[in-house]
Amino acid sequence: MPKPRRLPSTRRGLPDSGLAEINEVAAATGNDPALDTLLLRLHTETACRRGGALALRPRDLDPQQCLVLLQEKGGTVRWQPVSPTLMRHLQDHAEHRGAAESGGQLLRYVNGEPITRRRYDYLWSRLGSHLPWVASQQISTHWLRHTTLTWVERHFGYAVARAFAGHTDSSSGDGGTTTTYIRAGLEEVAAAVAALTGEPHPLAARRSGGDE
Repeated sequence: MPKPRRLPSTRRGLPDSGLAEINEVAAATGNDPALDTLLLRLHTETACRRGGALALRPRDLDPQQCLVLLQEKGGTVRWQPVSPTLMRHLQDHAEHRGAAESGGQLLRYVNGEPITRRRYDYLWSRLGSHLPWVASQQISTHWLRHTTLTWVERHFGYAVARAFAGHTDSSSGDGGTTTTYIRAGLEEVAAAVAALTGEPHPLAARRSGGDE
């Protein structure tokens, strides 16, 4: 039997006001606001998938260059720039919750146990109970990926958005052979992160210096 046609996704980028509401409710409710706001910032800054966040380990942090190593679906691995603030919070989280000592998964509950995908389910269920539009539109973590990548594409162009998303090869068929020639570098992604967060990034500064 032929497969039924796959319907277009209803996911889209969130407006600034909606993203602000989500972060405000996450910070003011629940049994671990510090964890939930860290998750939201991590996904908003990096546009990573849930699997990438759950696979993150303390040794995947490069504080000197403000980079995190993301391991996501399909065996893809990439270094992703983050703001100095997010890097500091990730390091503090690892230290205070026992991840730095164990060397295992970075993101953990207060009791030191590694989080699972169930934390995301709990987070969005709670947000939906406070924000009816989150529940009715079935907002999820993946919407944050749409939000960030849409912003990056509008401000920095397709090549940077593609690199930001981790789409570094031509297998997805969305850009053809041209993507081989217009591939954005890590410094360009760092410049986008700096603009997105309003914080200087060491790699973006290095790129600016090289252009002078």
